[in-house]
Amino acid sequence: MARIIEGQRRIIQLSVEDILNIVREYQRLTYKSCCYEHTREILKRNQLYLPED
Repeated sequence: MARIIEGQRRIIQLSVEDILNIVREYQRLTYKSCCYEHTREILKRNQLYLPED
């Protein structure tokens, strides 16, 4: 789970599982993408969330 660390700047600490989930979701969303611009459009239309600790 992601954990927000407060300080002068907020930092989000991610676990290995968080990162792998992001990569899986990215691959699921963009597997039919033909180019960089198309990938950006796909990602703009979809919001990715991380649960907070």
